[in-house]
Amino acid sequence: MTNPNRQSEQPTIRFALPKDWRVVVCGGGGFIGGHLTHYFHRLGYSNIRAVDMKPPSEWYHVLPAAQNLQLNLQEKEACRKALEDGQVVFNLAADMGGMGFIENNKALCMLSVLINTHLLMAAREFGAHRFFFASSACVYNADKQRDPNVTALKELDAYPAMPEDGYGWEKLFSERMCRHFREDFGLETRMARYHNVYGPHGTYDGGREKAPAAICRKVVAAKLSGSKKIEIWGDGQQTRSFMYIDDCTVGTHAIIASDVLEPINLGSSELVSINQLVDIVEDIAGVKLKREYNLLAPKGVNGRNSDNTLIQSLLGWQPSTRLRDGMEKTYHWIYDQMVAKRR
Repeated sequence: MTNPNRQSEQPTIRFALPKDWRVVVCGGGGFIGGHLTHYFHRLGYSNIRAVDMKPPSEWYHVLPAAQNLQLNLQEKEACRKALEDGQVVFNLAADMGGMGFIENNKALCMLSVLINTHLLMAAREFGAHRFFFASSACVYNADKQRDPNVTALKELDAYPAMPEDGYGWEKLFSERMCRHFREDFGLETRMARYHNVYGPHGTYDGGREKAPAAICRKVVAAKLSGSKKIEIWGDGQQTRSFMYIDDCTVGTHAIIASDVLEPINLGSSELVSINQLVDIVEDIAGVKLKREYNLLAPKGVNGRNSDNTLIQSLLGWQPSTRLRDGMEKTYHWIYDQMVAKRR
């Protein structure tokens, strides 16, 4: 496990977004979107609109003080309604999930291109001042991710293009759309390539959860049931970096307020194997489980890590939360949720 020295200071905020601007969070009923609405509310922004396809009763992290709308953002008119009088737009809306979902639902993932396209059109129509697109590390060329001992991915490694089929192609295409709306129409677009965001107030079951939440759920289930086993997808040697949600919201704010025009990595550079991630969660839970490896399950690329040279250079910062610390908060939240369901 690598744990490089990290900078702990806040990132540079180049442009202070006026507090009276309307902030529109598309995908506000999701994990990252919910945290982002709360983040801006804590900073003193009171004119916040959160939009999601799900009814607010099913949102992960509702902000009662926001204007919370249920809209299908794949539809053009819904995007117009969402962005009317919006000045700062965050597009976090997408039909996506963990590796099990995106490998088996490529067409659904590709249809998210409608969301970004229609939001860009509406943002241009209503004169939005800033537009943020949440891209993904899944845009990176698969040939550069075949070895678990992966060289950290730089932003230029997205080309020549060979991203994750379905989901990755949609993200890469939508990055180009953002670029051309900026070049052709003057819309101030910003893009971040998220690397495996995790934390409390997100999905942990049902098939859309990502590895940190899934492993926490499995360990909690084993502990509550008295089972001594855990299923791991793949051989456990595949490597990833995982970014805690608080780093994601701070970094997202810094990027939309920056003059960084091209897509930029937003992720931790603390590389671990899935086996090491299980070690961490077992240690937090105080259990040791027998590992059963499902070699037929989706596992994604063999290795992926974030090269943070560019974000350190441009914003003087990189995500700083240690994986062990973030996983402890995530585990205890999932544990409480699962215990409450049993009751």
